Amino acid sequence: MHRIHGGAALEHREASGSGDPRAAIITGSTSGIGLSIAYALAGVGCNVVLNGFGDPDEIEHIRIDIERAFKNRAKFVAADVSDPGQIGHLVEQTEDVFGQVDILVNNAGIQHVEAIETFPAEKWDAIIAVNLSAAFHATRAVIGGMKQRGWGRIINVASAHGLVASPFKSAYVASKHGMVGLTKTVALEAAEYGVTVNALCPGYVLTPLVEKQIPETAAARGISEASVVRDVILSAQPTRKFISDEEIGAVCAFLCSDAARSITGAAVPIDGGWTAQ
Repeated sequence: MHRIHGGAALEHREASGSGDPRAAIITGSTSGIGLSIAYALAGVGCNVVLNGFGDPDEIEHIRIDIERAFKNRAKFVAADVSDPGQIGHLVEQTEDVFGQVDILVNNAGIQHVEAIETFPAEKWDAIIAVNLSAAFHATRAVIGGMKQRGWGRIINVASAHGLVASPFKSAYVASKHGMVGLTKTVALEAAEYGVTVNALCPGYVLTPLVEKQIPETAAARGISEASVVRDVILSAQPTRKFISDEEIGAVCAFLCSDAARSITGAAVPIDGGWTAQ
């Protein structure tokens, strides 16, 4: 189970006059970075909506663990974010339970590693749908309410690959660059309404997604898996260390705080110096 997160508590709702905790949707939050973000936001006082795929018993165990650890509410909605209709259902379910969506974290992501000349078209379509279009549809569904209430936080989990490129990842790099562009555009549209929109750009985190990439990259490049870790993945990060998902959760929680109210439209690297090179 995840380490307990904590930090300065977020202010409860003021504009609505309810005094209820902030409500946060985190897509792709049944494992990896998204789950750590859910723990981090629960740790600063938010009710959280988990979303993603996985074993139902394990997900229920996680949901109960969050509620017991932080005394906040946690709900799970199994929406497939590649389907705009299911994204609408995710937002509606959150509003039904918690009244409104105060924080949206667009984290869900998938990957495929292959040279562009053999890259399957259906893989391209799927990656763009989950990594980029889902963020558009979710943002479109919640931004009006946030602007009307005068408070909101949208965090898009992009990647260092939203700032730089690597070979054999055409769809992923394109989707993450698009995520950074979407972030900047929505930040400008929402800037006068108390709504901030930022992108996190992590380097390599040893998540299930990255673990899956190791043999794929080894096959694509014709090298060993050990060489992929040493010479391909961590060679990009001057620290030569994987980023922890807890670090990303902590930055996300900070960006949702009042102390970060003037940070908007930013693409925040959490990459061990990768994009400084």
